[in-house]
Amino acid sequence: MNSQTRSSSPTTTRIRATLWLAVVVSFSPLLTSRPVHSQTDEQLARRRREMVDKVIVDAGVRDERVLEAMRTVPRHLFVPRAQRDRAYFDMALPIGDQQTISSPFIVALMTESLAPQPTDRVLEIGTGSGYQAAVLSGLVKEVYSIEIVERLGRQAKRTLSKWKYDNVHVRIGDGFSGWPEHAPFDKVIVTCSPQAVPEPLVDQLSDGGRMVVPVGQRYQQTLYLLSKMNGEMQEETLRPTLFVPMTGKALANEAGSNGSDEGFNRPQIANGSFEEEMISADLIPGWYYQRQLHRVADSQSPHQAHHLRFENETPGRASHALQGFSVDGREATGLVIRAWVRSEAVQAGDNREPAPCIAVTFYDAEQRELGHQWLGPWHGTQSWQQVKLTANVPRQSRHGILRVGLFGAVGQFDVDHLQLEFVSKTADFGP
Repeated sequence: MNSQTRSSSPTTTRIRATLWLAVVVSFSPLLTSRPVHSQTDEQLARRRREMVDKVIVDAGVRDERVLEAMRTVPRHLFVPRAQRDRAYFDMALPIGDQQTISSPFIVALMTESLAPQPTDRVLEIGTGSGYQAAVLSGLVKEVYSIEIVERLGRQAKRTLSKWKYDNVHVRIGDGFSGWPEHAPFDKVIVTCSPQAVPEPLVDQLSDGGRMVVPVGQRYQQTLYLLSKMNGEMQEETLRPTLFVPMTGKALANEAGSNGSDEGFNRPQIANGSFEEEMISADLIPGWYYQRQLHRVADSQSPHQAHHLRFENETPGRASHALQGFSVDGREATGLVIRAWVRSEAVQAGDNREPAPCIAVTFYDAEQRELGHQWLGPWHGTQSWQQVKLTANVPRQSRHGILRVGLFGAVGQFDVDHLQLEFVSKTADFGP
């Protein structure tokens, strides 16, 4: 069993640096930049270009207009000052009021999926900090954006106005009902997750138009591309994802709402044995932010017929999967993580400690990171072994993210039968 929780040794320091790589899901060159406030505009622009060219392009976004918009819009202006040093990591960041700014890859993917045209009028549900609207601003004619959180909406208005995104119109209100005064819209983009697509948004989409929307439960959502043809909606599954829930009318209308605390301290890992049928050739159900992985059918798999394999030949390139879950630190004393793992020819990436690991990160109600604990890393070649970590749960915890993969190392890393179990004071889960 390999596990790490706390230590100040040089090796653990390197592991922590590698785990930071796991947290930001990005390339190591981006980790060496100085604080944003001490960098010139050209240095910040270079960080944006590196983020796009080494992360977003590598992840499959190809539309050159979208890529140029991602290189151009200064993301650091749309995140809180305390988060600006992380602005050009490919990660979601907290912006207050229990909301987040989406990761750059997700912003780019959703924008590309819209197929934005210079003549388009776009409706956005969930302005947040205004970053997605700013990216769309240079690609379309007009953006109409609705934010339900008044403080965020007012701040986004100020930021967009200050930096001359003059074709973006922000309204504070409930996005469930859309913006009928300016309908119909050529495109609709929803940056929060309802359990079902709101009918008003369907009604306000032009015939021939496109909508990109995440739909599902709090921690199990799927990003869809919907196209309206002759009044009928055609659906295409894009990928599993994780967004904050849509609130307001959407929440009130949903039985067992996806924003409730239901499921606290009953953490469930979806498809932890990887037996569910693939969504596509390279996407497995239940997991999001997937990179360089595939499901393997193998009679030697420790549990049932399949396991998950991560493979990477380029040092520093991402190979991982993530999944969110609910946990309440006011009641939980710990969390048990169990899995089967195997490694083959694993070597360090970019001269860093090899980083195949299983990591858990805890967040408070405002989506702020509270810390992480992990199993691994694993080196070289090792046969199948069952591993276990009992992670301490910070009292402020309300959410968690489980991360698994190579995280910049090269080689092959296999995982099977991932499980989470809540630990109570009287729980006894054995050795």
